[in-house]
Amino acid sequence: MRASLLQIDVNEGESIESRRVRIASLVRDQAGAADLVVLPELWTTGAFAYEEFGSEAEPLEGPTYEAMAKAASDAGVWLHAGSIPERDPEGPLYNTSLVFSPSGELVAAYRKIHRFGFDKGEAVLMGAGEELVTVRLPETTLGVATCYDLRFPELFRGLVDAGAETLVVPAGWPERRRAHWTLLAQARAVENQAFVLACGTAGTHAGVPQAGHSIVVDPWGEVLAEAGAGEQVLTVEFDPGKVAVTRDQFPALKDRVLGLAAPRR
Repeated sequence: MRASLLQIDVNEGESIESRRVRIASLVRDQAGAADLVVLPELWTTGAFAYEEFGSEAEPLEGPTYEAMAKAASDAGVWLHAGSIPERDPEGPLYNTSLVFSPSGELVAAYRKIHRFGFDKGEAVLMGAGEELVTVRLPETTLGVATCYDLRFPELFRGLVDAGAETLVVPAGWPERRRAHWTLLAQARAVENQAFVLACGTAGTHAGVPQAGHSIVVDPWGEVLAEAGAGEQVLTVEFDPGKVAVTRDQFPALKDRVLGLAAPRR
């Protein structure tokens, strides 16, 4: 199976509409080169451009949905279209990821569960998702997470319990915590004996330099491919069957002890 991670430079001098057109073209360029294409988190606005979330939020089936559905269909690829600031007409804003089939059908939408910012930014401007999301592809089952989710291993355990074999993590990760990005991507791969496809952004969002360094990690924690700091298309070929082999040869997941009680005080 071949995957292309599109590490996009979110340039503040480029309009969102221009970026949609450009990224749709990049997706189409992956026709014949990849089975799965992955975009970063909030690539329309920039993950740290909090002041734009409200004004640039769009309905689920808005302009980004339309552009990416057509791009996926034109390229004939599975497309994880990163995430958008979604405006729910009956609720708050959400950081929502969209996944399309090669025919351009929306097969999954994931509202980010863990919102970053503590008492500001995304944490107060957006609502929290409540449901884990997996997507069955012919070759593997994707488990979908977003950026800050990477710090919460219990979410990924839930995805594995739901059948996930390949964990896809679009992000807008800051450069100053790049070491955590690499470490956590490898940790999630090793502890869940799964592939991790983590796609970040390049450039600067609202004055916050981005880490770039999108990364693909195998179930043993080996880095199969890693991007640099700038805009880049990172394409890698991997064997989804390695997940079952790894879990059979080193069956650590079978030794999980669940439901442990807190110590009595």
